[in-house]
Amino acid sequence: MIPNLPPAPAFGEPLEIAAWPEVLAFLARRRSASALTLVEPAPDRATLEALLALAARVPDHGKLAPWRFVVLESGPKAALAARLEALAQARGDTRAAAKLGKLKSPPLGVAVVASPVAGEIPEWEQLLSAGAVCTTLLYAAQALGYGANWITDWYAYDPEACALLGLSPQERVAGYIFLGTAREAPLERERPALAPLVSDWTP
Repeated sequence: MIPNLPPAPAFGEPLEIAAWPEVLAFLARRRSASALTLVEPAPDRATLEALLALAARVPDHGKLAPWRFVVLESGPKAALAARLEALAQARGDTRAAAKLGKLKSPPLGVAVVASPVAGEIPEWEQLLSAGAVCTTLLYAAQALGYGANWITDWYAYDPEACALLGLSPQERVAGYIFLGTAREAPLERERPALAPLVSDWTP
């Protein structure tokens, strides 16, 4: 479990908007750990379920929850990797087979699956919500001291690979979030300069 985590608020409970300097300090130094450096221990099942509950607290226009989680513990994850490797080899694609290292190495993975709901809410907004789930799960795990990495590779987009994961044709993998303990501290990477990315709209 996550220590000192307050209970989930009751429906309709007022939630004060307050400053959280600790969150800003975390964001200022947040860094993904390489999936290849993730080792045991990973979050246990109770801790993972608490992390997933936090990840589900994202903006969600229409309250559709247009996403779901597929948990990949070590044994089942190894079985999925073996099937994906066989798929790549059957195609003669050695490069795709080699890219499975990031799936094989970490002790725990969670596939965040975007499951858009037909209706008034644009699919684009629902996909963005699934992306927010990936980000929040990544950040929550890191805030707890675990290493985490958000991966999308060929097996997130390939129809046969997605079918192996159990996706319907309408679903998409928003991301694989791999979790564990970082064997080594990740180094800071180059960050984008804001000046070319920011503009003021003028009438």
